[in-house]
Amino acid sequence: MAQQWYVVNTYSGYENRAKQNLEERVRSLGKGQFFSEILVPTETVVELVKGKRKTSQRKIFPGYILVRMELNEETWYIVKDTPKITSFAGDGTKPVPISEKEVEAILSQMKEGVSKAKPKVSFNVGDNVRVID
Repeated sequence: MAQQWYVVNTYSGYENRAKQNLEERVRSLGKGQFFSEILVPTETVVELVKGKRKTSQRKIFPGYILVRMELNEETWYIVKDTPKITSFAGDGTKPVPISEKEVEAILSQMKEGVSKAKPKVSFNVGDNVRVID
């Protein structure tokens, strides 16, 4: 069975910790051959703090991580029983993989953020703004 990408729900704010916990669990159980990548999708954003530009990372999907894995009963339990992970995204009974096209779009958004940072705050036409820089 080929590896596919799955969306995994985590405690909000603990995405990096959930990724670390899952990597440690896979390593300690010796099941690395079933897992190839675990990602916390982030993008680079620029904001003004006290008049200075500050670059930071923002999670694209807060509360979720992406896992490329071979799904079977054993790997399902490895992910499900990892601390800070609540469930797989899907219909509740069987995790549904996301398409390669969706993954490519997320990865390109991550790469684009590295080369061209987005502003943290966005504005709409008609919004009142005060220019300070």
